[in-house]
Amino acid sequence: MAGDSGAARVVDCAGRPLDLSKPRVMGILNVTPDSFSDGGNFSSVENALAQARGMVAEGAAIIDVGGESTRPGAAPVSVQEELRRVLPVVQAISAELPVPVSVDTSKPEVMRQAVAAGAGMINDVMALRTRDALATAREVGVPVCLMHMQGAPRTMQEAPTYRDVVAEVREFLMRRIQGCIDAGMREDHLIVDPGFGFGKTPAHNLRLLHSLERLAGIGPPVLVGLSRKSLIGKLLGDAPTDRRLYGGLALAVLAAAKGAAIIRAHDVRPTVEALTVTQAVWAADSNPE
Repeated sequence: MAGDSGAARVVDCAGRPLDLSKPRVMGILNVTPDSFSDGGNFSSVENALAQARGMVAEGAAIIDVGGESTRPGAAPVSVQEELRRVLPVVQAISAELPVPVSVDTSKPEVMRQAVAAGAGMINDVMALRTRDALATAREVGVPVCLMHMQGAPRTMQEAPTYRDVVAEVREFLMRRIQGCIDAGMREDHLIVDPGFGFGKTPAHNLRLLHSLERLAGIGPPVLVGLSRKSLIGKLLGDAPTDRRLYGGLALAVLAAAKGAAIIRAHDVRPTVEALTVTQAVWAADSNPE
């Protein structure tokens, strides 16, 4: 198993350390009206901050704040609207809670203002391919998660095709890593995400998870987002989002065993507990009685 893939690795998120010596949970906080499983639940700053407090108490090592849904078919959001949703929440969380805050955005202006408001990481589904995004990320100087996606959110699930999904995702991520380094970004500020569910069929997703070690071997820490995804629903006979917890925990444990350093999750406590028990099993080999 690859449970120690993040050994001795600490990512500096604008002065707040993210210790990846073991797999950590990133709590999902969508401040949107239309996200696929929790849209509208945390649209007020008070509700969002209460949710963040709860996730940190349950063991989240970082909170990921998103102001624009990236579900298939989602409508685009203006820069002004995304800023209106995100900035007060980022400010409130970073002012009160000790963990790093990540901003889930592809818009350079949102990146810039969110980091100024206290965000310590950028989580970009476009892997800094939006115009001026790479220059902005270099300028603000915080870690960035580069995600693979085939197509665009509104159309990505129409007909995704690959010759070899693992090889193509790996090649894409390696190109983006090199592009960031060539542009002057620090290599130790890069994280990669294979983009489960983003322009991929269930078969593609399963193949990627089965071969996740090949992506973990690239170098940067690997983040995976499988929580409540439609893959789980399909595997469980079209189960709705509120019946995908146990399947999601199984995928989280498998991902960690195959080298994932960060597990992005809606259900923080169950995910933390599943990973804690898994980690204890891994550690038993080095602590014989």
